[in-house]
Amino acid sequence: MSRGSSGTPATRLLDSRGVSYRLHAYAHDSGNRSFGAEAAERLGLPPEQVFKTLLVDTGGGLAVAIVPVAGALDLKAVATALGAKKVGMADPAVAERVTGMVVGGISPLGQKRALPTVLDASALEFPTVFVSAGRRGLDLELAPGDLVALTGALVTAVARS
Repeated sequence: MSRGSSGTPATRLLDSRGVSYRLHAYAHDSGNRSFGAEAAERLGLPPEQVFKTLLVDTGGGLAVAIVPVAGALDLKAVATALGAKKVGMADPAVAERVTGMVVGGISPLGQKRALPTVLDASALEFPTVFVSAGRRGLDLELAPGDLVALTGALVTAVARS
């Protein structure tokens, strides 16, 4: 286990559950709005292995979708996975308020409250995946099985190229 000094809600959750992970910090360019792509580039990682955390509005509440930064979210696939008629992207201000984290640093772990979560099945192709650790410029690396276990995620294809 790697106990980080970052003290984000995500790392505190991992530490409290005894889950093994590694932190990866990089210098975030405040002018860059492609947060996931920036993380992959700065960390020298394939964008298929770095995942972005997106919040969607199901009409009955919010949910989390975790997809590789190399792709885009398939809203129809997410709606089907969640049993919703349709979903749309959540308002960024609402996403920040609900998760307690800023856009570009929203982690699927350690959010203020658990939300229904869908993880793109491609995550299972890697021994480890990278997700935001809860702030811009800080990613954590963990086994996809641990990510699924901690988020209660449904694993299915929700990304498109």
